[in-house]
Amino acid sequence: MKTIIEPFKIKSVEPIRFTTKEERIKILEEAGYNPFMIRADDVLIDLLTDSGTSAMSSDQWAGIMKGDESYAGAKSFFRFESAVRNITGDKFIIPTHQGRAAEKIIFSVLGGQGKYFVSNTLFDTTRANIEFSGAEGVDLLVEVGKHPEQKAPFKGNIDIEALEAFIKKTGRENIPLVIITVTNNSGGGQPVSMQNIKEAKAVCSKYDIPMFLDACRFAENAYFIKQREKGYENKSILEICREMFSYADGSTMSAKKDALVNIGGWLSMNDENLALQCRNLLIVTEGFATYGGLAGRDLEAIAQGLEEVVDEHYLQYRIRSTAYLGEKLVSYGIPIIEPPGGHAIYLDAKRFLPDIPAHQYPGQAIVGELYIEGGIRACEIGSVMFGKVDKEGKFIPSMMELVRLAIPRRVYTQSHVDYVIEVIQEVYNKRSKIKGVEIVYEAPMLRHFTAKFKPLS
Repeated sequence: MKTIIEPFKIKSVEPIRFTTKEERIKILEEAGYNPFMIRADDVLIDLLTDSGTSAMSSDQWAGIMKGDESYAGAKSFFRFESAVRNITGDKFIIPTHQGRAAEKIIFSVLGGQGKYFVSNTLFDTTRANIEFSGAEGVDLLVEVGKHPEQKAPFKGNIDIEALEAFIKKTGRENIPLVIITVTNNSGGGQPVSMQNIKEAKAVCSKYDIPMFLDACRFAENAYFIKQREKGYENKSILEICREMFSYADGSTMSAKKDALVNIGGWLSMNDENLALQCRNLLIVTEGFATYGGLAGRDLEAIAQGLEEVVDEHYLQYRIRSTAYLGEKLVSYGIPIIEPPGGHAIYLDAKRFLPDIPAHQYPGQAIVGELYIEGGIRACEIGSVMFGKVDKEGKFIPSMMELVRLAIPRRVYTQSHVDYVIEVIQEVYNKRSKIKGVEIVYEAPMLRHFTAKFKPLS
């Protein structure tokens, strides 16, 4: 097989400011050892997130110039609505300024004390919006997905038996919604099979519980289905996407991922009464129903991005680029979640730093070292993000201790990725000298965004 090349040419470039190791040590200290508090200009390779960091196409930029900025009924909304409906098939399409706004609306309407929202794995803002409503989020990931070293084609699946058992135990009246995250971000960017989506829907239908997709990376998930699930190898990406959404009653979406834009999202559904309640809340918090907190130019860019993201050449390049990074790291003995996911590589901090316990946050320690060694900004997805303390004050660690290296779409070249590999190697080679960290400040919710740390001596 020939080298898989980027299916695009570069038309505009953004310079990178280089820093020295000594400068980065000082910068990290001033940032409280939290990568979210580092200025972007002080970062060489930014792998903090793939959200809103895509490079847009020339057609998207052209669409921005055509954006209709009418307050109500803008033609850009109707192009956006048509593009979303073309993929989801849903009747009611509600624009929002990003995915967490869609989450805030749906969980405000459906949530509350005594309610449970069940998922394969909820991501941070999803869980926070659930808990903010007074409800509780429950993760029911399949067992193989909890073991980074084990290989399986669909490690992002929800545990079907556990789902039905939880419904029976809790009572369907206390479960307003089941949410399937595709791909499973907190579970290592791992895909969910079509069979699993169908089985989850069958259980939900049996107990009359609606099922939504958290669809941020729906196209990447569809590509994995095409590559790994029997019967889909000859189907187009768009056909696979439409089938995925056909089993769902609605979706939340951060368009900052697989719609290839820097801002935007949506909430879609088929329930007219629920849509009315959500639109009323949208108008109070986001904006009128045909712009939802976005400019018309943003709606145009999303519509165009949804056409581009289902292109198989783009997805082949996207998934293969991520796999290249993962395969190189594995060849050097560096532990990651295997097989590589779609949007990111996840270092397994438990195996990377086996002598640092969860309460000393090994993932956060690695994040700091990656920045010092090479100016790479990454994100801890472990006990900083998901760890808790119970009513007795006992520390409850995250299921996994991970470091996410999220790859922005259409931004970095192979030489950038090769540099990342070299830096990770250097950090791994000196892993015996790395110390854990402790939290010296944290917010009551979503603490990883603003927490401050200090290294343990």
